[in-house]
Amino acid sequence: MTGTGICAGRVAVVTGAGRGLGRAHALALAAEGAAVVVNDLGVAPDGAGASAGPAQQVADEIRAHGGRAVAHTGDITTTDGAASLVTTALDTYGRLDALINNAGFLRDRMLVNLDEDDWDAVVRVHLKGHFLPLRHAAAHWRAETKAGRTPDARIINTGSGAGLLGSVGQGNYSAAKAGIIGLTLVAAAEMARYGVQINAIAPAARTRMTEQTFATTMAAPTDGKFDAMAPENVSPLVVWLASPGSAGVTGRVFEAEAGRITVMEGWRPGPTADKGDRWTPAEAGETTRKLLAAAEVPQPVYGAR
Repeated sequence: MTGTGICAGRVAVVTGAGRGLGRAHALALAAEGAAVVVNDLGVAPDGAGASAGPAQQVADEIRAHGGRAVAHTGDITTTDGAASLVTTALDTYGRLDALINNAGFLRDRMLVNLDEDDWDAVVRVHLKGHFLPLRHAAAHWRAETKAGRTPDARIINTGSGAGLLGSVGQGNYSAAKAGIIGLTLVAAAEMARYGVQINAIAPAARTRMTEQTFATTMAAPTDGKFDAMAPENVSPLVVWLASPGSAGVTGRVFEAEAGRITVMEGWRPGPTADKGDRWTPAEAGETTRKLLAAAEVPQPVYGAR
C-alpha cells in the first residue's frame, strides 16, 4: 500500500469498518502505515442480522495490498465486545494508538411514529457504541500512563450534521449524534492528562445510511467529475487526526465533506441581559424578544419545511 507513512508503526481500531466511511478510513489508515483492527458486526442498514463477511473482506483487502489488518466481529455495544476490541489490538499488534468510532445504523421515523425500540436501538449503537470502546481504550491508556509509558493516543468520534442542527425524521439519530459531541468534549478534558487527544467529525458522504435518504444529493457523478460524496473524501482528515502530526488538537469538532474541512464552533454566549433581580414573566418575555432580535438566526433543521 502506498502513502506518506504518517501513521507508520501505529495501531488503529475502526468500528463499523466493513462498509462506507469505516471501510474508507480503514483502507486509508493502512495505506499510511497503520495496522488496523477492522470491526464490523455485519448488520443490515437498520441493524438487523449479523455477518462476519464485511469485516473479513476489508481485512483481506488491506492484506492483499501489503498492509496489516485483522477482523473483529464483536458487538461493541456490549462490554465484552468493546473490551475484546481493545484486547484484539493488544494481542495481535502489542499496542493501541488510535480508536475511530464509526459504527451505526438508522431507523428513521417522524417522532409521533417512532417506536421505543427504534429509539433504543439507534441510541445504543451510536452513543453507547461510542462510549464503551472509548471507555475500554481510555482505561488501557490510563494504565499505560500510570506504568510510566505515556501514550500518544487518539480517538476520533463520528458525529453528524444531524447532531449539530437536527434532522427531520431522525430524532433518535440526531439525539444520539448530539450526545456523541457532548461525550467528545468531556472525554477530551478528562483524558488529556493521559496523553489522549479526542476529536469528532461530522461527515457528509455516500453510505448505506445516506444514499437512500438523500438520494439526489448523494448520487455519484456519471461524467467523470469529482465525486464530492465519496466516503474516501472524509478519510484524510481522520488519518491525520489519528497521526502524531495532530499533536495539540483535541476537543474539536470538524465537518468534512467533499473537498471541504470546517472547524465547527459550538454553543457560545450570545446577547444577554442581567436585571440584577428576578424578572416578572412579562419582563422576561419582553427582554427575551429583544435578545432574540439581536441574536444570529439559527441555521434551519435539515429537512424542515
